[in-house]
Amino acid sequence: MGPAHPYKGGIAQYTTALAHELTAAGHQVRLESWAHQYPKLLYPGQLTVREPELPPFPGTVRHLSWRRPDSWLACGRRLRGADVVVLVVAAPIQLPAYRAILAGLGRHRTARVVAQCHNVLPHERGSMDVRLIRGVLSRVDGVLAHTAEQAKIAKSLTDKPVVVEHMAPVVVASPTAPCTVDGVFNRLLFFGIVRPYKGLDVLLRAMAAGPPGVTLRVAGEFWGGTEETQRLIRELGLVSRVELRPGYVDAADVPSLFADADALVLPYRSATASLNAFLAFAHERPVIATRVGTVEQDVRDGVDGVLCAPDNVESLVYALRRFYTDGEPARLRRGVRPVDTGPGWRAYCAAVLTASSLSAASS
Repeated sequence: MGPAHPYKGGIAQYTTALAHELTAAGHQVRLESWAHQYPKLLYPGQLTVREPELPPFPGTVRHLSWRRPDSWLACGRRLRGADVVVLVVAAPIQLPAYRAILAGLGRHRTARVVAQCHNVLPHERGSMDVRLIRGVLSRVDGVLAHTAEQAKIAKSLTDKPVVVEHMAPVVVASPTAPCTVDGVFNRLLFFGIVRPYKGLDVLLRAMAAGPPGVTLRVAGEFWGGTEETQRLIRELGLVSRVELRPGYVDAADVPSLFADADALVLPYRSATASLNAFLAFAHERPVIATRVGTVEQDVRDGVDGVLCAPDNVESLVYALRRFYTDGEPARLRRGVRPVDTGPGWRAYCAAVLTASSLSAASS
């Protein structure tokens, strides 16, 4: 249960991919999704896309609406015959709906319920977020987290079993042309929604102190507008070196962003995981990233990328200079390996089922 096309973004992509992978593993799957996911007021950017970012899951039902509490209870009643229900925990606004769905399943439910937490608590937290997530986690049978750190947070909020499993790779846009292995473009790419925890401001400060001939392309939606970023660019004297492409990037437009970039930069202050590293590798591009969440496991320092400390301008400056050492961009490109989704998804699907069964086993 979670977002799917026409909703956009990594969580909708991952939910869709999970439904496909569970089906491929032999399970009968229905994807319960949203007709109206949350109020437009709460999300200032583009909510939906016209073209699917992944093949749509054929067994998708879109009856849930944030403004129709009766749709929440009805969904729970529809699921009373299910063996396992997976709640995709992505945003606090959806947690009251999940409480109602759990109520609709009935007091003596037979379905095992798993809370799949992309983040147990949001990066920018509200005053009610802890209470909301505790109210859901205390009523499920198991929790699936993506890092040990997130599992620790979950365990502080519930006594239900918590399973940890690395996110499996998802690639939504394949390259349209072979990578130019030996070319150096002196251009870096920052890709995805711009929010404070993503650390774009840290990257801009590092650009100002780093290799002088390098430019940066920033492509993605800006959470709250571009004014603050543009002001920082002017203050740092980077107007001629930073290209802003504000707005959501459709999957069809992704390959052109990587075609003339030397590397993707993930300067996150904090993160649980990021599918963007896999996207860069699919386009045969190395990644410069901070040591946060599972990113430091996905990027092999000195092999297919460069790692540095989070929220640390000096460390990122060193990483940029290290990357642009003579011959290093081409060497790191050659170290990029093809993205193999199979092992990751087999492990992830198994973890979903494990999280659904541990509570029953312990009782």
